[in-house]
Amino acid sequence: MLVLPNELTQSQATACLRMLVQGLRAQSGTDVVVDATALSRFDSAALAVLLEFRRETLAVGKRFSIRGLPARLGDLASLYGIDELLPATPLTPIK
Repeated sequence: MLVLPNELTQSQATACLRMLVQGLRAQSGTDVVVDATALSRFDSAALAVLLEFRRETLAVGKRFSIRGLPARLGDLASLYGIDELLPATPLTPIK
């Protein structure tokens, strides 16, 4: 599971995407889950990062999902009509 930081705005977007792509290379299996539960401060750049990372994940033949997407960010995705591109993974205890 890859973890988003607590803040993801335009100023952190490039570094965050780079970190996610590096983490993608280390992921075994076919499912890649991004944990967004810590994300508390964000702007629309967070959606851009998630969409680009989704594209990167699908390009290497893996499935992409998000765990704990903040409701406000989900609302923004719905407003933009992209919520279906950001599938949710249920919040389950991390083992």
